[in-house]
Amino acid sequence: MAGSGSGSGSGGGRGSGPVRVRRVYDPPEPRADGTRVLVDRLWPRGVSKERAAVDRWLKDVTPSDELRGWYHQDRSGARYDEFVDRYRTELDDSAHTEAVTLLLGLLDGDTPVTLVTAVKDIDASHVPVLVEYLEHARTHRAGSD
Repeated sequence: MAGSGSGSGSGGGRGSGPVRVRRVYDPPEPRADGTRVLVDRLWPRGVSKERAAVDRWLKDVTPSDELRGWYHQDRSGARYDEFVDRYRTELDDSAHTEAVTLLLGLLDGDTPVTLVTAVKDIDASHVPVLVEYLEHARTHRAGSD
């Protein structure tokens, strides 16, 4: 997934198909990217708003400052499994509800949605957890219609 520009997952439900993930430092692909949503708490270093070409910046869909800080205290990767569990729990809490609902609404539309991030190692970040969470929510909602 990292930096490839390809979608991830099966998409599973309504909407425009799989969630795409791209790095903000890669040139935008307007037709393929559709709606570009920045999913980092901090604005990417050295990137202008024009160059980022994001349509939305959903800070509240990212891990809390506390969780992000805890995870980054140990760069060995030993905390990743616990980070995943804690972030999934956060995504269900009231502080994340509005942003998650907004993102799910975008995914239910007819336009592709691309999650944009500045992280170097996407696979060891919050992004795959978010993608999995969104795809699970879409599948679950589609099954309840």
